[in-house]
Amino acid sequence: MAIAHARPGEAINVQPLGARLHSERTVALFKSEDLELMRLVLPAGKSLPPHKVPGEITVQCIEGRIDVTVDGKSHVLGAGQLLYLAGDVLHGVVALEDASALVTVALRR
Repeated sequence: MAIAHARPGEAINVQPLGARLHSERTVALFKSEDLELMRLVLPAGKSLPPHKVPGEITVQCIEGRIDVTVDGKSHVLGAGQLLYLAGDVLHGVVALEDASALVTVALRR
């Protein structure tokens, strides 16, 4: 079954998941022609391997702590911190604690 994405003008709850963090999964909240927004959910110790995407990215930590490695340099983000990445930059993410984050990707054609 396909995951329902938010429609233009529809409010999305992006508050911390709190006690529900352990039962939630990473989901795409919306995707348009130019932009995609995902809620990344990672238990402590889990990671996304290094990868690149063509478009610019923001990573905003909502809860917990994550380590975003960009071209080999570590950036530890806690709740409320945001990191901007240029397109085509090698990056990976490791959860230092149970964490959720909003990831925005500018989609290039």
